[in-house]
Amino acid sequence: MRDRPIRSLGRRLSWWLAIQSFVGLGAVCVVVYTATAMILSNRQADILLQKQAVVRHLLDEAGRDGDVGSLRHKLDDFFLGHDDLELVLRAADGATLYASHVQGLESGQHRRAAFDVEAPAGLAGTYTATLTLGTASDVQVLRRLGFTLLAAAIVGAVVVSVGGFWLVRRGLDPVRHLVEQTRHLAADTLAQRLDGSAQPEELQPLIEQFNALLGRLGQAYDQLEGFNADVAHELCTPLTTLISGSELAIRDSCGAEALREVLGSNLEELHRMAAIVTDMLFLSQAERGASARREALRSVAQVASGVAEFHEAVLQEAGLRIEILGDAAGAFDVALLRRALSNLLSNAARHARPGSVVQIDIAAAAPDGVSIAVTNRGETIAAEHLPRLFDRFYRADTAREHADRNHGLGLSIVAAIARMHGGRPFARSAAGVTTIGLQLRA
Repeated sequence: MRDRPIRSLGRRLSWWLAIQSFVGLGAVCVVVYTATAMILSNRQADILLQKQAVVRHLLDEAGRDGDVGSLRHKLDDFFLGHDDLELVLRAADGATLYASHVQGLESGQHRRAAFDVEAPAGLAGTYTATLTLGTASDVQVLRRLGFTLLAAAIVGAVVVSVGGFWLVRRGLDPVRHLVEQTRHLAADTLAQRLDGSAQPEELQPLIEQFNALLGRLGQAYDQLEGFNADVAHELCTPLTTLISGSELAIRDSCGAEALREVLGSNLEELHRMAAIVTDMLFLSQAERGASARREALRSVAQVASGVAEFHEAVLQEAGLRIEILGDAAGAFDVALLRRALSNLLSNAARHARPGSVVQIDIAAAAPDGVSIAVTNRGETIAAEHLPRLFDRFYRADTAREHADRNHGLGLSIVAAIARMHGGRPFARSAAGVTTIGLQLRA
């Protein structure tokens, strides 16, 4: 499942900041409103307790005096001016001893407390006192407070959102500056780098990685240009030979034997061009992610022995002997493995000193890998050439010796086969001993 694309990071951040601001301010307002409501509720409870104590005190005084009329007078005096407080005294049979009625308490905005009291002197039984406290004023205060807090939350969220939108746009200015820098980059300006001197710390890793990518792109572009030049050079020679040979054959009107020689020479050049094209197609498929078709192989040494037998005539002609040391097993593409070994042996035979030994070393390499190395004795390869031995059409010897048989793609194919097996190629040369090989994941 794919995530929905983010159309604007600035708008998204601004909206989230606005929502969070409103939620945060709303939470604060809810806390303030709830705390105020609890305070008012506790105050109402305290008032009822205080009035309850006063009523009990007045009833106690009336009990000692035995004057019920004086009790009513004292209660009237006490509730005078208390427009939000009402008291009703009723006997067990429902008879009302005292009632102070306040208008508006029947609206439901009130709080009531009932308690039993002893009847004053001259009266029998127990009376029930009911105190009712009007809460309309408190409800109105809470309502006004709620509207005020809601308005404050909305206004505060709007103010914070506007400021946040401005800050987000201001904060994204470095990104827009980077966009302007990248807009001027092209294939002929890959040597330029993004200027991160005025960028914030959070963007420095991105700038470093982008500059590193530009470096790799520049290197790849240079290699591509060199590759095009090498392809043109490699194909130009056989094409020139074909054209000149054909022109001579047509102009001189040579006999059948001479014409046969010309056609034979042209056929050799065509085979060479076909080999170049085939190798280039293989490398192209490998670069596009083609993988090896693995099958169980019990002995890599046996495959190496078969490749050595195929090259036996070339090795004998060069006065070379071959030794195969070690063995390993695993899952490999046997055809590709033969091709890699064949290219390594051909390369070693071209550069080995006559009468020396070409050695194939096969060993297990941790973790779950196999190392195959071909060693020859000859001239030492300079250290600056070693990293580029596996580049296409690269030759350490600029004289292009054996160019008629070697078009400079053999070691590139070895590197591609190593990558297709999840491994890598390697090369080292010192004191006249050169070792080139590949590590494969079994």
